[in-house]
Amino acid sequence: MILDATLVRAKCGKITCRSRLHRGFSLLELLIVMSIIVVLFTLYFGGGSRTFQTKQIANCQKNLQNIYIALKTYSMDNSDRFPALTGPQMSEPVLSLLVPRYTTGTEFFTCPGSKDSKLPDAQPFDTRKISYAYYMGHTVQEGADQPLLSDRQVNTNPKSPGQLLFSPDGKKPGNNHDRYGGNVMFCDGNAQSSPARSAFNLTNTPGVVLLNPRP
Repeated sequence: MILDATLVRAKCGKITCRSRLHRGFSLLELLIVMSIIVVLFTLYFGGGSRTFQTKQIANCQKNLQNIYIALKTYSMDNSDRFPALTGPQMSEPVLSLLVPRYTTGTEFFTCPGSKDSKLPDAQPFDTRKISYAYYMGHTVQEGADQPLLSDRQVNTNPKSPGQLLFSPDGKKPGNNHDRYGGNVMFCDGNAQSSPARSAFNLTNTPGVVLLNPRP
């Protein structure tokens, strides 16, 4: 009986060890699977993915439409002219003229696809950083063929169809939406998306200056 008990304890010990090893191996497998899921989720829905940026380009259009409402309201008080200043180098000082009189919503000036920081509510942002370029010098009479706002561009030159408008590789400049293009809003309030190479003829007409935001 003593020998049998010893054998039983020995067998039970082996079974226990094997059970523990089996549980440990299962936990390791679970951790590996979870890691793979996290990586795939990040690739698919992360800030640099096409799926994520396609959604943000649509949200970005809503931002531009809200800014356009403020621009139109400004023009009613300023002889049908959109905001302008003498000699600005960037878009922030000019578009900051809209806040807080014509809009208190500063969140509209930060592209949801970019990594730009949130702006303080209802405060001018002339010394801060926004996400959008502005074609300064237009009036409300100019129509659907004249650009007014856009995502941050690769440079401030005129663009013909097929020329680089936004970042082609996700690197600065012009990478609000990584390498997946961006939006252009025209003087009639219509916002359209474009891939990295321009889908539009974007000329700087006489008296109009394209201002990019701070890099």
